[in-house]
Amino acid sequence: MAKEIVRVEPLSTWLERWKAPTSVVTRHGNTVYVAGLPPFDPATGEVINASLERQTELVLEQMKLCLETAGSSLGQVLKCNVYCTSVEKFAAVNVIYARYFPKDPPARIFVCVPAWPGNFDIEIDCVAAC
Repeated sequence: MAKEIVRVEPLSTWLERWKAPTSVVTRHGNTVYVAGLPPFDPATGEVINASLERQTELVLEQMKLCLETAGSSLGQVLKCNVYCTSVEKFAAVNVIYARYFPKDPPARIFVCVPAWPGNFDIEIDCVAAC
């Protein structure tokens, strides 16, 4: 079975501006892989300069769109990887994250990264069943 690249608009187009050699979503069989994305401003497609809480909401909304476009959902997420520029922001991220995964949350790791090639603080990727 071959992998399938799933375009998720407008996210796929916005990511292409960054010239990153990645796909927004890859599906293989009954598994969906969603790339970590910066928090794009839904109105402009530019990376948003906002509070960490707003960035987290945007990243999780983008993840939800990716999953639904690929035939899955937040409820089917098996594992998330959270990458954040500050471990001190762990509690703030958890407040937002818990709203998206209120029951039986997926396995998760929280990794502190030094910086991104842009002015943002968080990315979250995931693996989900479909």
